[in-house]
Amino acid sequence: MHIALLQINPTVGDIDGNARLIADAVRTAAARGADLTVTPELALVGYLPRDLLLSEAFVERAWAELGRLAGELADQPPVLVGLPEPNPADEGRPLFNTAALVRGGEVAGRFRKSLLPTYDVFDEDRYFEPYQGEQATQILCLQGRRLGISICEDVWNDRDFWRRRRYHRDPIEELVHAGADAIVNLSSSPFVAGKQRVREEMLGSLARRHRVPVAYVNQYGGNDDLVFDGRSCVLDARGLVVARGRAFDADVVVHDVGAAAPEVAADREHDSLEAEIWHALVLGTRDYARKCGFRRSLLGLSGGIDSALTAAIAAEALGPRNVLGVLMPSPYSSPGSVTDSLELARHLDIDTLTLPIADAMAAMERTLHEAFLGTTPDVTEENIQARIRGNLLMALSNKRGALLLTTGNKSELAVGYCTLYGDMSGGLGVVADVPKTVVYRVARWLNATRGRDIIPEAILTKAPSAELRPNQTDQDSLPPYNVLDDILQRFIERHEPADVIIRAGFDANTVHRVLDMVRKAEFKRKQAAPGLKVTDRAFGTGWRMPIAAR
Repeated sequence: MHIALLQINPTVGDIDGNARLIADAVRTAAARGADLTVTPELALVGYLPRDLLLSEAFVERAWAELGRLAGELADQPPVLVGLPEPNPADEGRPLFNTAALVRGGEVAGRFRKSLLPTYDVFDEDRYFEPYQGEQATQILCLQGRRLGISICEDVWNDRDFWRRRRYHRDPIEELVHAGADAIVNLSSSPFVAGKQRVREEMLGSLARRHRVPVAYVNQYGGNDDLVFDGRSCVLDARGLVVARGRAFDADVVVHDVGAAAPEVAADREHDSLEAEIWHALVLGTRDYARKCGFRRSLLGLSGGIDSALTAAIAAEALGPRNVLGVLMPSPYSSPGSVTDSLELARHLDIDTLTLPIADAMAAMERTLHEAFLGTTPDVTEENIQARIRGNLLMALSNKRGALLLTTGNKSELAVGYCTLYGDMSGGLGVVADVPKTVVYRVARWLNATRGRDIIPEAILTKAPSAELRPNQTDQDSLPPYNVLDDILQRFIERHEPADVIIRAGFDANTVHRVLDMVRKAEFKRKQAAPGLKVTDRAFGTGWRMPIAAR
């Protein structure tokens, strides 16, 4: 039996547009001999739809479109379409997360998700009722095969793979016991660096344990702060990957799950952390702009590594002609902040605009002179510079209808080394989930893979500085970034308390100071632009820390 995995890029809420994507992919799959076609999870409405699911009219529109789509595809192979389904019971959550079988011009079956994630960016228990019936009803009989239909999280609870299982039941085990001889999984699994290796190992373990092939379809594209990497795959009963979809791109993967096939080679183009993060950020930036209605972007160029990498990503995502780099030198700016930015712009072939801020700084000083009498200059004056720049960038964004990209990295956002309404101003944080040390790694990877210095060597080797006072460097206020990032990774992603981090060999005063900065900066993160998620624990929709806490 030839199963086609429709690796498409749905847009949340664009039900008509998503239906067209599905129909086109089904026809492509049919031309390649598919017997069954499968969309990603909730593909008809886009993932994550969040509180759009609270609108009955939204769900009704999805089912009306499904009916129309069924008629359009009446002469095509059957297709499993992901969408929300009203729960007819008078208790429980209002919806099911469902895969509807469209065949012969009608909806011929419904298969519902059993395990509902409520961690990280997921909050499915808010909307969906888990399927708690017999898994025998979740088996699709087609051309002599018994296909166990599952949705995303249903495959993430195998007892042989996880040291601690999150759920008490295992829908896949139940499907196999009910007679399934293959597993089909509709997923919308967000990208995290390194996650594909875990996915394939986990699916391989599941396939080997139950001695059944597994067909897994994942969407690709960006929706808000989430990026989806595709890489749909088919594993045989030995747990070997015998087919794999493209990474960060559209694909239709057609594979005969009943035939022997050789294991496919690893994806060398995306096998490093740096490569994965680069492609994820390019795709996430492109889709965020496109799906929000922007064709152009702008950003402040400081001569530093963060703005340099952000500019390179934007040029790749939107095209160099659609990116404007704005230089805003102050009396404290080094000559290199200008010359390095201009050299970067030449390498990227993007336009630049220079707006010196000395006059604006002087005007602010005159305006605040009496109010500041008797005080000495401190971080207040530094923040004024950042806010002048933020105002200029927002003015250009408004006037040109261009998306303003913020350039702060995860290390800075974690400890609050950023200015509200200043360098934090903007619509998207491109590298907001990339630690400073990884920013350097991705930049060096970019230069190495392109065979030339896209990002000038001077930017890569200079000491990081906000340049808000004479001879300032980041390490005046922060530990060295290699130390800071290690502490932050242990605290934010591994949830290690201070005493455990200290026992790992870190200076106690440094650890306590860093963790205190993280706690005190929560109010800033709550007001930050959405940042593209590339790590296990990002400061986005999955970060739910209180502001007023000790």
